[in-house]
This record gives sequence, C-alpha cells and structure tokens, in this order.
Amino acid sequence: MPRGKRLDSAVLQAALEGLESQRQRVDQQMAQVRSLLRPAPKKRAATAQAPAKPRPRLSLAARKRIAAAQRKRWAEFKAKQAAQAAKRHRKPGKAVKSATA
Repeated sequence: MPRGKRLDSAVLQAALEGLESQRQRVDQQMAQVRSLLRPAPKKRAATAQAPAKPRPRLSLAARKRIAAAQRKRWAEFKAKQAAQAAKRHRKPGKAVKSATA
C-alpha cells in the first residue's frame, strides 16, 4: 500500500472481498487434502454401545493386595515349571556311562 495516500473505502472493500474469496478457495482445498489424509470412517454396528465409564481409582491397600496376589501366582507358576523341568531331566543311558567310565 502506498504511503501518504488515503485509500478509498470502495477499493478496500473490493480488496477484502477478493481476499475472502481466495480464503474460501484455500479452505476448500485444505478440506480436500484433509479428507485424503484421513482414513474412511468405519461403519458402526446397528446397536451403539454406551460409552465406557472410567475406572475408579484403587486405594493403596487394594493395589498392594493385588500385587501380593500376583507375586503369589507367579511363585506358584515358577515352582510348577521348576518341578516339571526336574521331572524331565533325563539320566544318562548305559552307553554314556560305559563311555565315560
């Protein structure tokens, strides 16, 4: 814009309208690009489910009980695995005994 000259309001109004039309065209093009970037929405089932409620927070004591129970389950599992591994352990056969003796 030239300095020192006062612009007519009609010229400013025309410039504003031109810029708004350009803006609308750019917005439409941006919407097209966004639609290409987004995957197509999946169709939902006929019965819509209610949104899930957030879980309530657990107290410290409850978390400790859960952790203790989980540690107990793992200890039982590991003991069972160790017992099975010991049972599967094979003793060397006669051929191996005679070769090493």
